[in-house]
Amino acid sequence: MIFPGTGVHEFTARLLLSDKKSVEFHGPADITAETTDAIVNAANSFLLGGGGVDGAIHRAGGAAILVECKGIVARIGNLPAGKAVITTAGRMPAKHVIHTVGPIYRGGNYGEAETLASCHRESIRLAEEHCLQSLAFPAISTGAYGYPVSEAGSIATAAVVDALRATTHVRKVRFVLFDVSTLRAYTRAAEKLRDQNASSEYRFERSP
Repeated sequence: MIFPGTGVHEFTARLLLSDKKSVEFHGPADITAETTDAIVNAANSFLLGGGGVDGAIHRAGGAAILVECKGIVARIGNLPAGKAVITTAGRMPAKHVIHTVGPIYRGGNYGEAETLASCHRESIRLAEEHCLQSLAFPAISTGAYGYPVSEAGSIATAAVVDALRATTHVRKVRFVLFDVSTLRAYTRAAEKLRDQNASSEYRFERSP
């Protein structure tokens, strides 16, 4: 559901943390329409745009994003998997795009889980450095990079909740998910995380 005239998706489910921060799960939804301070791009190492979420963000944001990406690559070279950089969001409602490179899934024995977790931690760290209050993630690495959605959902959700413990500025994280099956996988991961927390630090809610 989208609130008329705002481009903001009503959450399907969310985790409420004890310090009044939240992790929301939206979908099916288009991340390029999000009004969070930043949206996260599942980029490639060359930062030149591509297919899937990456291509959609570059098309929606316009040439200004690519110009900044080329400048970053000229300074630092290709972006390693698990790291993140920030640019303008161009024509999109968000103020910034945080570009991060997810791992290519090769069976799970090559550090893919740690790299995927790092994508989320580094994105939140960068948002915190820029005093942003909210950001939205897609389902990183679950498309062409082949990461199993259920595993990715568990890793991403846990990494985001853990990273939020250290933030002062970042208060809200959204997962903006393209289809129903991905949304279900990520919300199941959130419920499992709640169930594993014996101290009841988290409260899980579904939209009415």
